[in-house]
Amino acid sequence: MPTLCKPSVRVPEYVITLDDTLKFAEKAHAGKPQLSLALRLIRNTGVQKRHVVQPIEETLRHPGFEQRNRIFELESKKRCPEVIEEALANASLTAQDIDAIIFVSCTGFTMPSQTAWLINNLGFRYNTRQIPIAQLGCAAGGAAINRAHDFCMAYPDSNVLIVSCELCSLCYQPEDDGVGSLLSDGLFGDAVAAAVVRGNGGYGVALERNAAYIIPDTENWISYAVRSTGFHFQLDRRVPGTMKPLAPVLRELALDHGWDVGNLDFYVIHAGGPRILADLSKYLGVDDSMFRHSWATLTEYGNIASAVVLDALRRLFEEGTMRPGATGVIAGFGPGITAEMSVGRWSLDAPASVERIAKAVSASR
Repeated sequence: MPTLCKPSVRVPEYVITLDDTLKFAEKAHAGKPQLSLALRLIRNTGVQKRHVVQPIEETLRHPGFEQRNRIFELESKKRCPEVIEEALANASLTAQDIDAIIFVSCTGFTMPSQTAWLINNLGFRYNTRQIPIAQLGCAAGGAAINRAHDFCMAYPDSNVLIVSCELCSLCYQPEDDGVGSLLSDGLFGDAVAAAVVRGNGGYGVALERNAAYIIPDTENWISYAVRSTGFHFQLDRRVPGTMKPLAPVLRELALDHGWDVGNLDFYVIHAGGPRILADLSKYLGVDDSMFRHSWATLTEYGNIASAVVLDALRRLFEEGTMRPGATGVIAGFGPGITAEMSVGRWSLDAPASVERIAKAVSASR
């Protein structure tokens, strides 16, 4: 059974607090009619602080799309190796054991994909499969987990590395007065994350079933307008209400697996914003505390796009409360409107468990 091992997550060294964000918004939109809206949106994000790859003053100066994309490439090459090394160690594997790399990001573009640089510079085999995902936005974290699951089911005993590099601050548009940009400037933060899905063995979430769903006729509700200044985030006012139609889809996925989605042991949910989490809690009939790891990610890091589900899962690992056989769901939501969902059980490394039992038996003799 493919197993999602403990993720590794890093955030940059520069910090923006909620108070900082409000002050920058007051300065950037001083005297403009949208100032009160900007301040209200920022206060309602639920974000207390975020981390960014540059001092915020540099980001707000906006050196242009070309320079921002160059920064994305340089920073991703600088920051990805450390999280990859730790993710491999968490899975008790080396780069030579990896059969495919899924690289996800919606905040910068390179061709070839960063997968080629990783293979050439971090010791991966030259026949490692490359699976870049660039246009699923926040849903890409869930999609990467699901595609890794699919790969391991198609190629038994394979191992897949997932890398999420989301430098959302490189998409801030301080001069854009659109609601999407006003919200994103106060909501999104930067992070790099990685995790391994092992085709055999490993400790973590044994992935048992996955699914995807698009809410019909909503493809323009979350989007980028690509302009000379880069990616401009666009958000339809109906997006916060999308958990009502998506909750039944999650319920059906669990029911198809013989489970009650309202009675699971853990929930790793994309933290798109406070209403997303609050509504999903309501429609699934789940106590809000079950989403505590997603809430913590939102509060401490902001919306870190595809890396959210990996960070929420990391927090679940570090809490240390799960027992073998605990049931749960992982779900990411993003442009489309797309949902990528999976269900699985908390699992010990079976070979390691057998070895421990054998040692205990031997010691008792």
